[in-house]
Amino acid sequence: MRDQAAALLALETGPIRIRGLMPDCSNYTYLAEVGPEGQETLAVYKPAQGETPLDDFPEGTLGKREVAAYLVSEALGWSIVPPTVYRTTGQLGAGSLQLFVDADFQQHYFTMMPAHQADFRVIAAFDWIVNNADRKSGHCLLDADGHIWGVDNGLTFHPLPKLRTVIWDFAGDAVPERLKADAARLAGCLGMSDPLTRSLGTLLSREEIRALARRARELAQLDRYPEPPSRWAYPWPLV
Repeated sequence: MRDQAAALLALETGPIRIRGLMPDCSNYTYLAEVGPEGQETLAVYKPAQGETPLDDFPEGTLGKREVAAYLVSEALGWSIVPPTVYRTTGQLGAGSLQLFVDADFQQHYFTMMPAHQADFRVIAAFDWIVNNADRKSGHCLLDADGHIWGVDNGLTFHPLPKLRTVIWDFAGDAVPERLKADAARLAGCLGMSDPLTRSLGTLLSREEIRALARRARELAQLDRYPEPPSRWAYPWPLV
């Protein structure tokens, strides 16, 4: 993936030109070009007006949750979520804009296990912290450099337990100490008037930020990855 600072600058300031609608998405999702002609960067554009209304998430907030997931991923130092910003203007209005991952789209969680299990242990911890309600197998992408990214993070940060994921293979295994230390550091940042907390305050409610801090503290004290509480802990479809 290209330099993240340059990618963020392009995403934040470049003109957005839609190339087409992306297939197999539950919300209106577009492949777009961002940046001046001849220097375009591919991005995934999710306008708020294209979101399907949900009973358990406030309408028009999924794009902001995508950005919050990126900020938390970076604060943890885990580099799970591609650079993501929220644009207030675009061809179809306000929405999230995420750097496109040029991935092998035949690969997903089920095909990449167990070869990449170290990466997936990190993603499993991340999904606990952000309370990901929709970690499908196909939301895990392998890029040309061998890095695994977690995309489609819109159903996150609900204050009530909502974790639904395909990544339960590590249930009962010890949580790596490094991940616990990172989670404790995140919880400490969220307890102060930190730049991260202020940024998240523009994207999430206070209740959601408090719940995020609580889950980070819980992860920091967790000895082992949890077991799935019920069959409802899996998303559908799985891929």
